[in-house]
Amino acid sequence: MNKAFVKEDDQQADALPDHRIPPQANLVTQRGLSLIEAEIARLEEERSAAKLAGKSTAGFERDLRYWRERQASAHVVKPQSDGHVQFGSTVTLEREDGRRLTYRIVGIDEANPLEGTLSYVSPLAQAVMGNGRGDVVQLGSLNAKIVEIS
Repeated sequence: MNKAFVKEDDQQADALPDHRIPPQANLVTQRGLSLIEAEIARLEEERSAAKLAGKSTAGFERDLRYWRERQASAHVVKPQSDGHVQFGSTVTLEREDGRRLTYRIVGIDEANPLEGTLSYVSPLAQAVMGNGRGDVVQLGSLNAKIVEIS
């Protein structure tokens, strides 16, 4: 009999490939850990609602596997203030053209440049980390001066 006419196990048919787990250490801020926990709670609630409605939960299962792994591997880093840019720091840069940019250096999953957060593995974060106020760093083809760190 042609396999197209055989009903597969629903769980197998609904299985989706896992999200890729980044290879870097899962450093998070306290806020980042809270966001992971909130995402797990949201997904569990939506999965329950989908089950009750008789809908597929494959997407929720896949997302829950990802976020539970991220929660289990999370390492909360508390910001230190030693005068240098580091994980958890908020840094303000002044570019050569006078434009000011402010970013907070956070974990991979917490990063959202549109909200002013950058992943610690991003090129910009890597360029500024370890530097202090007044230092000039290369950002692509531009230079920028670190004018504030908090």
